[in-house]
Amino acid sequence: MKVRNLPMSEAQSEIKKLSERSRAILRQIVDSYLATGEPVGSRNLSRVLPMALSPASIRNVMSDLEHAGLIYAPHTSAGRLPTHSGLRMFVDGLLEVGDLSEEERRQIEAQIAVKRSKSLDQVLREAGEMISGLSHCAGVVLAEKQVARLKHIDFVPIDPLRALVVLVDEDQNVENRLIDIPAGLPPSALVEAANYLNASIRGLTIGEARASVETELGKARAELDKLTQKVIKAGLAEWSGTVDDRKSLIVRGQANLLKDLTAIEDLERIRQLFDDLETKRDLSQILGLAEHAEGVRIFIGSENKLFSLSGSSLIVAPFHDTERKVVGVLGVIGPTRLNYARIIPMVDYTARLVSRVLT
Repeated sequence: MKVRNLPMSEAQSEIKKLSERSRAILRQIVDSYLATGEPVGSRNLSRVLPMALSPASIRNVMSDLEHAGLIYAPHTSAGRLPTHSGLRMFVDGLLEVGDLSEEERRQIEAQIAVKRSKSLDQVLREAGEMISGLSHCAGVVLAEKQVARLKHIDFVPIDPLRALVVLVDEDQNVENRLIDIPAGLPPSALVEAANYLNASIRGLTIGEARASVETELGKARAELDKLTQKVIKAGLAEWSGTVDDRKSLIVRGQANLLKDLTAIEDLERIRQLFDDLETKRDLSQILGLAEHAEGVRIFIGSENKLFSLSGSSLIVAPFHDTERKVVGVLGVIGPTRLNYARIIPMVDYTARLVSRVLT
């Protein structure tokens, strides 16, 4: 399994800069944080470290780790917690990634296998719900919008300068988009545009339809006036859209993030995260980064502006189509105190199974 964040050589180089004592103590501080969320002090560390060190020696090492920006003290007399940089070093260089249990594999395989007869949109929505349930986090999926083969298109005038484009696919999904229309366009031009498209695009995808129509318009100039041609181009261009417009963001299981809250600051953090999840464009941009790398990608807290306030982590992996082209990513969002060792293989395995369905 590939986990892509720091290149492995760089991660290993950073870890090697730490002494054996420092690595052991950082690991125990992170392990304690992931298990309890509480700061850990030198006395408790001395009881669980695999080496015999006095509390005073441990405090000296903790001071060095704090100076390096890897741990911090939430209160003057408290123990230590890992910083986001400390978590990153742990994930990249010290984490021992586990494997899924046979039961977890069967659950995922059973969910994905029965979806072969469903549309891709249904598969992805239910995959998001499934991984949310297994991880107890919020499941997220970002994929190319899957408008199936086209069945019908219509133009409905809204006002003198705008029209509603209504598109129906073969799965009976309906999408509506507003487009600008030329001033003075007669209603008959909208009817003519719809008739032309419906005679040309039935059974095609949006991409195929746009390519076909762009070719055919040159031949049809004598039949269609310039205003009607503009409507046709505008209608299909609106669906082709920008990269962000062509992507569909699915978020499932936000309620999981409300479980096991222990303090008012936890509730505020989750409230902030919910606000972040509403900022779909920013989340889409972050997920888009994962589309350009193989394997699992991990984003921790302040490493990205979207999660800098809510202190959350994102673990995602890409999935592919028959041509090995990345067509989306899926994963989970949760607090930085995630069970990384369990969730990383879960995300990786689910993404690979979705790729198998697509191929």
